[in-house]
Order: sequence, then structure tokens, then C-alpha cells
Amino acid sequence: MSRKGDFYLKKKTGDYMKIAAAYVRVSTEDQTELSPTSQIKQIREYAKNHGYIVPNEFVFADEGISGKNTQKRPAFNRMIGLAKTKPKPFECILLWKYSRFARNREDSIVYKSMLRKQLGIDVISISENLGDDKMSILIEALIEAMDEYYSINLAEEVKRGMTERVSRGEAVSVPAYGYDIEEGKYIINEAEAEVVRQIFSDFNNGVGTVTIARNLNAIGIKTKRGKLWENRTVKYILHNPVYIGKIRWNPEEITGLNYDHEKIMLVDGIHEPLLTKDLWDSVQEKLSLMKKTRKPRERSNPTPDYMLYGLMRCGSCGGTLTQSRDGLQCHKYAHGTCDTSHYISLSKANTAVIDLIQHTLENGIFTLTPKKQDVSTQQIAMIDKQIQSEKNKLIRVKEAFEYGVDTLEEYKENKNKILQKISELESSKPVQQTNIDKKKFAQKYLGVIDTLKDDTVSEADKNHILRQFVEKIVLHRPSNEIEIFYHY
Repeated sequence: MSRKGDFYLKKKTGDYMKIAAAYVRVSTEDQTELSPTSQIKQIREYAKNHGYIVPNEFVFADEGISGKNTQKRPAFNRMIGLAKTKPKPFECILLWKYSRFARNREDSIVYKSMLRKQLGIDVISISENLGDDKMSILIEALIEAMDEYYSINLAEEVKRGMTERVSRGEAVSVPAYGYDIEEGKYIINEAEAEVVRQIFSDFNNGVGTVTIARNLNAIGIKTKRGKLWENRTVKYILHNPVYIGKIRWNPEEITGLNYDHEKIMLVDGIHEPLLTKDLWDSVQEKLSLMKKTRKPRERSNPTPDYMLYGLMRCGSCGGTLTQSRDGLQCHKYAHGTCDTSHYISLSKANTAVIDLIQHTLENGIFTLTPKKQDVSTQQIAMIDKQIQSEKNKLIRVKEAFEYGVDTLEEYKENKNKILQKISELESSKPVQQTNIDKKKFAQKYLGVIDTLKDDTVSEADKNHILRQFVEKIVLHRPSNEIEIFYHY
């Protein structure tokens, strides 16, 4: 039964069982904590003894994730997002320990304050059960401070241990391509090692990194993670000193490609090199020369600076054609992950597209599809979300009956109400417009042809006009055919 918009389940005795969520987290840092299964078991036992029910859809678990911040905790973020919905889906969040919620006091304060003060949802540690008096608030803060201290100290101990291993020349991270790790030591993977040697040899002989990536993809060779090779992947290998018997370690987690940063450790490893020092030095000299002669990269401008900006697609891989010199090229081909060049000069592309638009509209040889984000589509998505929420309620009322909380009559009554609501929502869905007058559509947009040809009109304005009725433009090679997809 519902009461005041919040979810409650009524016992036969007349008491109310409150709905609770459970959040569990197990990090890779701490091997002494309870498993997710054990945490959930204890949370459910606590809930049973304190008048709560924890539905399965309200159990949120992040496994093998650090608690330093909340940004990389998908289950936590889903839980917070659900907590913000109205009516509130649960009365409280049950944790095994406060440290499972957050080890960062700032995050903990922000989220607890929001949940408790703004949403009326309490956060309860079942093993550190405290009240809401002033002393309990102080104790809770002390617990969180101790947890944060433990987290920081543990991270420092881990970093110290890894740094010590690096100083001895031992491997401390995932193996580089060309090696496997056995007992803390890099062991040559002969199949991958041959690929590494070929990469260095090709580059030293004048083959570019994009071409190297494309050649590797063409013969079916995958990266260590089983992915396609890219320009940057090849460059990383060419810069990695592991192949001449060195260990590079980044204890300060310095970002970017600053391989020569003073805080990055570089020591002699205990593993066997893959390359000769002469080949390595030759390649590094070429890389250094490329860096010096490369023009500084200009900051990208989000404003379209050519008419077809963001509209052209590769007919082979579906990738976007982006600006390259005075033309357009498939960006995946430029990174080595597409095997077919789709280069076309801007002037030729502009002329071909405008002529084709005019031809297809004048002769009515085109098809129309609705915009991906039109109003009716958005409305339908919102209604579908509400319907799913009602279906979740069905699960909860069934659980209440199965647990003996509701009688059969109460279950049938609640079920019928929810089914009626679902039916009403289904009936309220807007009917999407499917029959568009193609003649009127064609007449409307044939009127912009002259504007698209006008040199006094800015490229950004032309791009804006095209986006009103063109979804995408696909260039096919080697046939040189262009296909235009229209939307309304």
C-alpha cells in the first residue's frame, strides 16, 4: 500500500515495512573486508530486524573499485540518481561500514547532506550503528576521518612497495606488448616480440605510424587488449624503453606524453631486451626530429568552418570525414583503423552535395526519417521510463505478497492499480508523425539551394541550414557515389 507518495509495505499486523536500498563496495586495495555477498547478507539480516525490505533492484554493488572518489563508481552514481526521483524510492541506504560509502570526507559530507537534508533519505552503517544525536554525529565524523587516513596510508604503502620493486628492476604493471609477466619479471612473448621488432624496423626505414597501424590491422594482428592498432598505439610502443631492458615507472601519475619528466623513474630492468641499442637510438632520433618539425596544433574551434562540418560519413566504416589539408578524410583512416581512403576536396564535395540535393528534391527520389531527438520521441522515452518504474512496483508488491507482508487480496488490489496506471501511460504516448508531404518538404528546401551556393553566406550558416533537413551524407569508395539521408 502506498502512503504519502513514499514506498511502504504493510504487514498483516498493521505495521509498515519501509523500503531500503543497499550499497556494497569491495576495493582491490583491502583484502580483509567482507565479500559483496557477505555484505549483502548482513545488510538483509539487519533490514529484517529493523523493519526494512531491500528489493533486489535496490541492491547496488561496485566491485574492485577504489573508494577515493565517486566518479568511477557506476552503481553508486545510479543509486544517487534514483534517490533524486520523486516520489522517493526508498527511505534509507544501508551500508556494511561508512567506509563503503566514501573514503573521501568531502564526497561523504556532500552526498550524505544531500540525501538526508534534501531528499529525506538516511545513510545507515549496520556495523557502526549510531543515532542522530550530537555525539553520534561526532563519532561518525571521526570514523570517516580514520577511514580516509587508512585509505591514504594504504595508497602510500602500495606506492612505496611498487617503487621499491621498480628500483630492483622488477615489473609492477601490466606487461607491455611483446612481454608477459611471470613472478614479477617480464618474459619475452616471441609472437608479439616479432611485431615489436617489425614496428621499429619499419619506422626506422621511413614508414609512418599511421601506415604501420593500418598494415597491422590489415593482417589481423591485435593489440594486447585485443583491439585495433591506432597511430597513438604505435607511437607509445616506439617511445617505450622497456624494449631495451629499462623499466619506466610513473609513481606521481603524471598525465600526458611527457616521457622525460623529472619525476618519472627510469631504471635498468632484470628482463631481456627485444631491440639493439643502435636501433632504439636511431628511432628516438627520428621521433625527436618529427617533434621539432611538427607545427604546433591549433586549438579546435567548435564553430563550423566549412559547410559539410560533421555531416559527411565514410562509406566503409561509418566514421566522420574531418578536415584534412584542403579536403575531407575519414578520421579512422587517419588513425589507421579504416583501410579505405575517403579523401575528397572541399570544393568538390560542396559542389557534388549541392547538385545532388537539388536533383533528389526536384525528382522526389529521396526518403525521410524522423529526427532522432524530436519532441514526440523525447515524450515517448519519458513515458517508457515511467512505465518501467510501474513495472518495478509490480515486482515489489509481488515480493510483499511472497514474504507474507500483504494478503492475497491486498496483492491483487495493488497489482490492478499498477496495471491500470501502465495502461493509462501506454494510451498517453504521442503518435509520431509518419506521413510527411514529400512535395512540400522538397519545395521548402529547394528554396535554400541558392543560399548554399552564395559565397557571401558564412560556412557556419550554411552548415546550420543543412542540418535542418539533412541527417548525414555518405561517401562511397571506390564508386565515388554520394548518398544523402534526409530527416524531418
